[in-house]
Amino acid sequence: MTDDTKAMKAVAARALGLLDLTSLNDDDDAAVVDALCERARTPFGPVAAVCIWPRFVAQAKDLLHGSGIKVAAVANFPAGGDDIAAALSDTREIVQAGGDEVDLVMPYTKWLAGERDLAKRMIADCKQACGDTARLKVILETGRLDAAETIYEASGDAIAAGADMIKTSTGKIAVSATLEAAEAMLRAIKDSGRDVGFKAAGGIRDTAAAGVYLALADRIMGPDWVDPWRFRFGASGLLNDLLAVLGDEAAAPAAEQGY
Repeated sequence: MTDDTKAMKAVAARALGLLDLTSLNDDDDAAVVDALCERARTPFGPVAAVCIWPRFVAQAKDLLHGSGIKVAAVANFPAGGDDIAAALSDTREIVQAGGDEVDLVMPYTKWLAGERDLAKRMIADCKQACGDTARLKVILETGRLDAAETIYEASGDAIAAGADMIKTSTGKIAVSATLEAAEAMLRAIKDSGRDVGFKAAGGIRDTAAAGVYLALADRIMGPDWVDPWRFRFGASGLLNDLLAVLGDEAAAPAAEQGY
């Protein structure tokens, strides 16, 4: 085995336990969630979480009981509207069903229009609704925020409002995770002085790309910062490449499941 192969296997092993295995298609049903939860238990260990629609949380919790795999579901998704009551309803549905994590889309259009207090109020209210049982991951939709300075400012507002983790993207628009966005978000986390996590979602499809994001986090946050609590990849297409690198010859090509 060459040194390059060993290094790639090490990246794959590291990334596998940081993966949010995701399915957020409009036609998802119970069978899709069954299959997703089965895939989450890989021959090389479990992924960090599955990410699904709120209506499937109870099913996933039952299927993954005792596995250590978290169940995340989306709120205010994917449009990031400004209806705080609707976002709260999604959040409460997830929490009441036993969800471990709420992936909330920040109302980024309103935020860009200068209504930053509305965005922060939604995040703060949903954080309160999470109580002590669920973590709040705030999706910034960085492909709409565009400039690094804007992404940094939005990250700071989300952190100040109570986000436990900030996430790049919904995976539902043309531009998802980018290294520029990731760097701005990680610097905002570091500058905040808070123990807030980061999630790169969308467009990361192979082990080499995952390794670049991990190296970025190591450089900015330090080599001991990345763990499943603080760092996630939101992808489904990535899993098969990780398994192939690790040596699972049965891994078959998989389409992106919403991310």
